[in-house]
Amino acid sequence: MRLARTEIGALAAVAVVALGLWAFASVAEEMAEGETHAFDQAVLNALRVGGDPSVPVGPPWLESALTDLTALGGPWVLVTFAVMAAGFVLIQRRPAAAALIVVSLGGGAVLSQALKAAFGRDRPALAYRAVEAFNPSFPSGHAMLSAVFYLTLGAIMARVLAKRRLKAYVLTWAILLTVTIGFSRIYLGVHWATDVLAGWSLGAAWAMLCWLAAYLLERRAGRKIETT
Repeated sequence: MRLARTEIGALAAVAVVALGLWAFASVAEEMAEGETHAFDQAVLNALRVGGDPSVPVGPPWLESALTDLTALGGPWVLVTFAVMAAGFVLIQRRPAAAALIVVSLGGGAVLSQALKAAFGRDRPALAYRAVEAFNPSFPSGHAMLSAVFYLTLGAIMARVLAKRRLKAYVLTWAILLTVTIGFSRIYLGVHWATDVLAGWSLGAAWAMLCWLAAYLLERRAGRKIETT
């Protein structure tokens, strides 16, 4: 039964990779052709009071809260968390899990920057932006890297924890953080909605691809030990 659950998890990861890559490619194609501009602009305007780009909808504390929460997807915050998480799993004598955290986040960051440079999409107008942002817009680095890191960490913790309730708890928080950070980038006016959708899609695909690679290497190592 344990082997069956593991195989089902691997198949689910393959499905996430395929679906994520397809979603990213679809959004990227539509964006490159200019088909998403009306949708993106409509989403930004819907998050502003009376069409005024400087006044977001909702209570005053919401902007402050999302400004703080969006930092959880920032590169230096994620690097700090990654070092902490890698150190923790190393103490638990799980070097493969530590390597997975480092490779997934590092590779995701390189991929994100390469795609930003390739697409070179402009961000929303300065009047919409509640925080500073300088590099190209597509895909959202915060959305992508938060998906990469928090989903990878959630998958690792789910394997370490024994009880299903605890597995569900950590995975729920991983997804919730990823969604909140992505939404904050749109709400704060530094990204178009399709930037975030593309970041989520590619980030989830990359996280699951790295997990699959680690899983296959782990199985291969286990077989070698059994045959020696």
